[in-house]
Amino acid sequence: MPPTPQAIAARRAAYLGELAQGTDRFHEPRRENCPWCGSTRLRTRLRTPDLRQHKPGTFVVDECRDCAHTFQNPRLTTEGLAFYHRDFPESLDHEGHEDHERPESHERPEGHEGPEGPQRPEGHERPEGFAERLAAARGSLPRALGFARAGRDPRRHRAAARAMLAFPEPESWLDVGTGHGHFPEAAREFHTYTAFDGLDPTPRVERARAAGRVDEAHRGHLTDPEIVQRLRARYDVVSMFHHLEHTPDPREELRAALAVLRPGGHLLIEGPDPACAFGTLLGKWWVSYGQPRRLHLMPLGNLLAELEARGCVIVSTDRREPHTPYDITGAVSLALARLLPAADAPWRATPPSELQRRLRTALLRATAPLVASAAALDHTLAPLLSRTRFSNAYRIIARRKE
Repeated sequence: MPPTPQAIAARRAAYLGELAQGTDRFHEPRRENCPWCGSTRLRTRLRTPDLRQHKPGTFVVDECRDCAHTFQNPRLTTEGLAFYHRDFPESLDHEGHEDHERPESHERPEGHEGPEGPQRPEGHERPEGFAERLAAARGSLPRALGFARAGRDPRRHRAAARAMLAFPEPESWLDVGTGHGHFPEAAREFHTYTAFDGLDPTPRVERARAAGRVDEAHRGHLTDPEIVQRLRARYDVVSMFHHLEHTPDPREELRAALAVLRPGGHLLIEGPDPACAFGTLLGKWWVSYGQPRRLHLMPLGNLLAELEARGCVIVSTDRREPHTPYDITGAVSLALARLLPAADAPWRATPPSELQRRLRTALLRATAPLVASAAALDHTLAPLLSRTRFSNAYRIIARRKE
């Protein structure tokens, strides 16, 4: 349920007060070297506004010429991340109310006691959920096209769970960034004797436990020393779906994940692939850039090398099955959202007039066939594109050595 005009108006003064101070304060100083390999050979890959919420600000994504690590530079501060996460559609609960308890900081042990880095607060909502919401706003997107409700993608959840069937059934499984616990719920179909726990910094994980989707709910961040100590060597499987790219230090996240794995346990990772050809073809309209909310896009090779350096055996990698058919739909939806009359939002100085509201509604309905056609094209091409450099995601299964 979208917020009412009255609710938007009530928040407008607070937003405008923040914006009166400018948006430069939301950024850390620009770094001159790569956060992954330390190289100073950087190039600007992308410069973009906020194409999802259309809040003021410009965001830069740099790429390392040596290791191809891609990262937001300058990175948002804790205050900036809180500002740009606020009122994002994924921050709404199932009833459409904003989750005001959602934490905005992520305490880090390595000298980050001042401005803490961010942690993904929304759980596993995949990007195609965003395209669905935009398409739904334009009319209705046929369910036959294969989109799941935002935050729920049973087909892909089941595919990820099936990937672990080649190994002995785990006794315990920790899903990091679980949100409402929809992945554990889907995975139980294949791993009926496994105890699934969820970790998330939001109250959603506690609601997931109350709904029976997870057995134990751990609220917080994986890198919190107290959580690592409490969960050390407890799990046979740790899963991270589209999680690492939202963390300030992916290496530290991996270290913590391996710490809570038992010797011989498996780490299951899925994430966006910055080598995807759609990133070059579509530029800022490629949904997987996810600015300003994604801090890192890590090449597959970098993650594999890091896991091996930490004593893991790479069991399998896959770019085909994790591919999500939403690139064209996402680009069309982002472009239309940019071109059409703006919706009412508390960060806009004045609400739209009645004429502007009516015009927007009419144009949304008129563009519905275009978005639906883009979605159909995405799904038609998916079996082919998933076998090429147009695949937009990868999966890694790594085993911690005994």
